[in-house]
Amino acid sequence: MPEQTDSIAAGRRTAPRRLVLVRHGQSLGNVADAEARKAGHGRLALDYRDADTPLSDLGTEQATALGAHLARLPEAHRPEVILSSPYARARGTAETALREAGLDHSLVLDERLRERDLGIFDGLTGDGIRAEYPEEAERRTKVGKFYYRPPGGESWCDVALRVRSVLADIRQEYADEHVWIFSHQAVIMSFRLVLEGLDEEGIITIDNETPLPNCSMTSYDRAEDGSLALDTYAETAALEDAGTQTTREEPVAKDADR
Repeated sequence: MPEQTDSIAAGRRTAPRRLVLVRHGQSLGNVADAEARKAGHGRLALDYRDADTPLSDLGTEQATALGAHLARLPEAHRPEVILSSPYARARGTAETALREAGLDHSLVLDERLRERDLGIFDGLTGDGIRAEYPEEAERRTKVGKFYYRPPGGESWCDVALRVRSVLADIRQEYADEHVWIFSHQAVIMSFRLVLEGLDEEGIITIDNETPLPNCSMTSYDRAEDGSLALDTYAETAALEDAGTQTTREEPVAKDADR
């Protein structure tokens, strides 16, 4: 067993030089969710399955703005490895940004970076959940957002397990490189949980008080001990520089969160 232990320890000492986490641009799902909440509807008016939900026109504009930002980066600061969720909105954001930046990097799709699976709650707002599944809504309130797993879906803890697996591979395979990841809000928040050693209260507070904007960047730099130290969170300078609208979900009450 000593050899295995040494190998694990060595993996913890390695890390990419910089890790940048990008949330996808505004999707048609984001638009439908906002419209349903505003109208007080319980279900989103959306015909796509979650994996196939594309960017909105504004989301494409946001991804293009991000690409212009990428093009302006010094050569030494540009991404060397690019990973993405296979979901259409994340993959579309990455492809649009790379095309705009004139970068021909291969895009590595990793299903572990997909959005959190909401199970039977897929397509429902908080009001819809309480109306259609009152017992589950009560259980969710009791268990809490972090640990609650909807039937057929995932808890935040389940997503964190995926993230831990991805990070282990990144440390081993992409040490000393600039790694960019295009993914989703719950996944990026789980990276924060794992990398910063946050607890349940800490991560939920951040998520509730500072919702992650579409096409924002959260970045980490490698420290001398191999840890990854937070540099920026929810940065939207690329959009602001281009005069592109910034979008995010409105903060919601604790007992109303999906």
